[in-house]
Parts: sequence; structure tokens; C-alpha cells
Amino acid sequence: MAKQLDIRIDRGSPVPLYHQLAEQLTSAVTDGSLQPGDPFENEIALADRLGLSRPTVRRAIQELVAQGLLLRRRGLGTTVANRQIHRRAELTSLYDDLQRDGEARPSTTVLTHEVVHDEHASAAMGLPSDTPLLSIVRLRRAGDLPLAVMHNWLPPQYSDITREELEENGLYAALRERGVKPVVAHQRIGARNPTPAERRHLGLRPSQPVLTMTRSAFDAVGSPVEYGDHCYRAQDYTIEVMVDQR
Repeated sequence: MAKQLDIRIDRGSPVPLYHQLAEQLTSAVTDGSLQPGDPFENEIALADRLGLSRPTVRRAIQELVAQGLLLRRRGLGTTVANRQIHRRAELTSLYDDLQRDGEARPSTTVLTHEVVHDEHASAAMGLPSDTPLLSIVRLRRAGDLPLAVMHNWLPPQYSDITREELEENGLYAALRERGVKPVVAHQRIGARNPTPAERRHLGLRPSQPVLTMTRSAFDAVGSPVEYGDHCYRAQDYTIEVMVDQR
């Protein structure tokens, strides 16, 4: 029988209801309140008990499935995943990744740094369309190799991030200095032909594609941290993900 967790939903909070639920469910798994193999409370029963809509509960559960904390199997229902995959994918920047690997020293050139209004970026972060955002475009190199062109938009509270900080230590380091830590993100990976500017910055031939990644990142209480639209030299960059059979 599935264990009923003590879930508290604050309807007066600006944090989305699904995210409040997802964070508390995540804590129950990571702190051991729910053990590997435990059956998970039925989606309909959980929605009725908490007074939430089924789409809200389904979205929260899907967040945990995407993190590898829950497993959904047809005919068996939803269960807590085994400990081997009880690790949330770490949200790091390319600068952090290159520093950790230590093979090539990362460097950054800030191409643009300005406050703009961008409806698409605002929507991706759940902000009003007229929100003034700090828009930054950077060229990231690994040693002498141009590796990525990265366009990021940040909410107004981070508009004091300077070009110098970005070129010295990277975006996520600048956010950490302000006590900000992204803990959950919606990420999409794809591929396309580069724009003329991207081709020039990355030193690509016309026939060479770029790998793309867009990401909306949020902190522990669901506040937006950044929206990024990045492209990478496909022949020099790979993205690894872990998958399992649902």
C-alpha cells in the first residue's frame, strides 16, 4: 500500500502548485521517507486528497520521473526508483564543466550585454512579457577552440552582473556569488544549421551543423533564474544523458 505523505500546498504562494508538490515529493525520496521500490500514491487519489487538478499532480510526478526518482511501468504503476539513479542531474555551466575536466582552459568573450524586452524569453521564465531582462551573448572557447555561442536572459534582479564577471568566472559563478542556485530546469536539445554570425564565431564551414540547447532554470522556490539558448560545434561537443526502461 502506498504511503500517504504529509504535503502542504500554499495557494497564496507565487510558486507554481506543481513545483511546490514536486519539491516536497523529491524531498520525501531523497531523505528516505520513501524507499526504493515503494509504491507511489495513485495520481487521482493524490489529486483528490490535496484538492489539486490531475494535470497539476501529473506534471509534478513527471518532474520526478524525468529526474530518475520515480519509475512508471505499465501494469505496475509508479514506484520509487532504485538508489543507483537517485541523483538529480547537476545544473552546471559550460564554464564549470570545462574547468572540472581540466583538459582545456575555458575563456569567454562577451559579445553583447544589454537590458531588453523579449516576450519569448519572458514566457520561458514565467514572467510578464514587458519584464526588462538582462540579455547577454557570449563566445566560449576551450583553449584556442571556439566551442559555443551562448545567449542568456536573466530576470531584473540579476541585471547587476557585469561583463567582467562573465569573462572572468562564468554566469553560474556570478549567480552563486549572489546566493542563487538553480535546482530544476526544463531543457531541450536539438540541431540545426548555424546562422552566419554563429558560423563566423565558431569557425564553421557552411555544411557544418550546430548542436543546440535551450534551458529555463529555476531556484528551490520556483523563481526563475535564467533562460538560455545555446549552440555548440557539433563535432566537438556531446551531451550525455542516462535513460532507463519505463
